[in-house]
Amino acid sequence: MEKSQLTPHRALRVDLPSRHGHLAALRAPAIGVDLGATALLLPGFTGGKEDFAPLLDPIADAGFEVVSVDLPGQHESPGSEVERDHRPQALGAVVAELVGKLAAEGRRVLLLGHSFGGLVARGAVLAGARVSGLTLLSSGPSELPQGARRTALEAGERLVRERGLEAAYAVVEARRLADPLRGPASAELVELWRTRYLRSGTAAMLGMGEGLRVEPDLVAKLARALRVSGTPALVVCGDLDDAWSPIAQRDMAERLDADFGVLPGVGHSPNTEAPEELLGVLLPTWRSWLG
Repeated sequence: MEKSQLTPHRALRVDLPSRHGHLAALRAPAIGVDLGATALLLPGFTGGKEDFAPLLDPIADAGFEVVSVDLPGQHESPGSEVERDHRPQALGAVVAELVGKLAAEGRRVLLLGHSFGGLVARGAVLAGARVSGLTLLSSGPSELPQGARRTALEAGERLVRERGLEAAYAVVEARRLADPLRGPASAELVELWRTRYLRSGTAAMLGMGEGLRVEPDLVAKLARALRVSGTPALVVCGDLDDAWSPIAQRDMAERLDADFGVLPGVGHSPNTEAPEELLGVLLPTWRSWLG
């Protein structure tokens, strides 16, 4: 079965409290022996809670509760009308509040952020989120480096400001169709991508995009926070990642004194490209953290 955002799962669609109204989420309880931990998953720019669909049931089956969210302003989560409220540090404060609520339910939280979500996850830790482990998936130490993704990001921002989300998405879709490395997608999956993009807030898209362009290197600050709290960390990526290079991510892991995993033949989205291989890194590491 093809693994994608449409992969069937048992998680329920729920709304969780947020300063912006609510966070739309997919939530599934642990199956069998509950390890008392919740895996909280944060998506990347233009992404959403569905990006982790292939991981939801396997994580739950391994004894972890799992919660995957739309960040504020993404898809079904309302956001602020202020662009700066969607920068990584501001969103990190929102996630830190959610971590606190999950902890109040008696859960240990294992926080994972993919791509832009990794910048938000570290923002949550820097905002005081008490997590039992931090996973940075296909994310980097600072702003998105120069390259095709950065060029597309900057062009998209100009289009959103000048002509709106519809015009920007038309270019996104044209690039996808012209990409020889991307295979065909079902009509249902294309419609999900389109719906998520167009239902996102304009301020959110611009704020997150700006965050990807200007985020400073906060690795040393994060390393101090993890060391003081005794929080373990993992950095994992594909060896074909075309956003932040695997070399940059390995260096970040070393600076964080974090474990590092690299998945051969995998690009920027291991959660949909190679979920089984990714789970093979995540689950043993998370179990070791719970000790």
